[in-house]
Amino acid sequence: MTVRVGYLTKRFPRLSETFILDEILGLEAAGVELCLYALGDPGEEIVQPDVARVRSPVVYLHPPGGFRERAAGALAALGAHLRLAVRAPRRYLGVVAYIARKRRHLSTLRHFVEAGRLAVRCSDDGVGHLHAAFAHGPASVAHFVHLLTGLPFSFAAHAKDLYVSAPDLLARKIAAAELVLACSRSVAGELRAIAGTGAAAGTGAAAGTGAGPGKVVLAYHGVDTERFKAAGPGAGAGCGPLRLLAVGRLVEKKGYPVLLEALAIVLQSGRQVTCSIIGSGPRRAQLAEAAERLGIERWVSFLGGRTHEQVASAYRAASIFVQASIVLADGDRDGVPNSLLEAMASGLAVVASDVAGIPEALAPGCGLLVPAGEARALADGLIELCDHPELRSRMGQAARRHVVEHFDRARLAVEVASLFGGGPGGQALAGGRSLASATLAS
Repeated sequence: MTVRVGYLTKRFPRLSETFILDEILGLEAAGVELCLYALGDPGEEIVQPDVARVRSPVVYLHPPGGFRERAAGALAALGAHLRLAVRAPRRYLGVVAYIARKRRHLSTLRHFVEAGRLAVRCSDDGVGHLHAAFAHGPASVAHFVHLLTGLPFSFAAHAKDLYVSAPDLLARKIAAAELVLACSRSVAGELRAIAGTGAAAGTGAAAGTGAGPGKVVLAYHGVDTERFKAAGPGAGAGCGPLRLLAVGRLVEKKGYPVLLEALAIVLQSGRQVTCSIIGSGPRRAQLAEAAERLGIERWVSFLGGRTHEQVASAYRAASIFVQASIVLADGDRDGVPNSLLEAMASGLAVVASDVAGIPEALAPGCGLLVPAGEARALADGLIELCDHPELRSRMGQAARRHVVEHFDRARLAVEVASLFGGGPGGQALAGGRSLASATLAS
């Protein structure tokens, strides 16, 4: 029996969250019947063209618009909560009591209100399983839907959503969930440790289903290896400077100041390079000032946000891909950056920092790993690839083969779909994990 799956994300569609769009498209292609829900609309000017391929319409828990739309949304949420309270008063009051005892925060109340509206919508849509795309807000909402209705749920954890979540609350979510998808081995390890700690502290009993590190399933993001392909022989080479490329939001954990310092070292060494940075974010002005302070503004281009096709074209024109990610003081870090996988699929040699899930993706022979936050080490890696074109070519070819074998979106989507009851051989989640989860847990 197939299950209609509710897929809840934070904001959709977001230009920078291509992995969410890819997962939705992959699940639909693998035969999962999705009902797509989002907490809000990001209202971005640039939208990935592939959003038009998503079959499920998006239902926003906070509809875009002005005062009238917000008021209508508030009335809908109130009506939903009244409906839930009348339908199951003891269950409803139990959830209210849980909030009063354990989670007296403004964000908790907001998630509870959102969950009431989503719970009724899931019931009306015939949803049999709810999946939250992130471990923080979306998973909190999905957890409340479960507590209010008993609807089974799962959630995924990636990077920031894991590290900004309170461990005790995360342990409760894991305890109540059917399964938890982790985008890297490092994230899976953190989740299993939290689940184990929660079980030891009795968190699982409080949540009602028992914690259990065994619920955590490794499920890498995939990339479209047909869209992201290696360019023809000699691409990225020529008489001009070598073209370095970095792709990702202009936020602190991407390590762009380290990249700019490394670029200055490379240029001072006499190597002829340029660097293009694709991505938007709050640190653009600071980074432009840093490039000017280092005297390298002529060789750096900040290109802003770009669509999938534009990014794919940039990979084909580049010589080397750079991933300078760092770990922040609060623990936030990358998982396995999609841009890294896209660059590898495009046949680019890579220099990347050894942060979190990056070493899992960048297998030996596919690129160079350097210590995070060390501009000199990053520069040395770039210089080595600049000076050895045959090494760049060999690593780029190995990177392409590795991604096709281990990170192809279509194949990984079928495996995840089987957990939700879709795809070949999938068994529906109904109080227990699909047998197919064993194939992802290694």
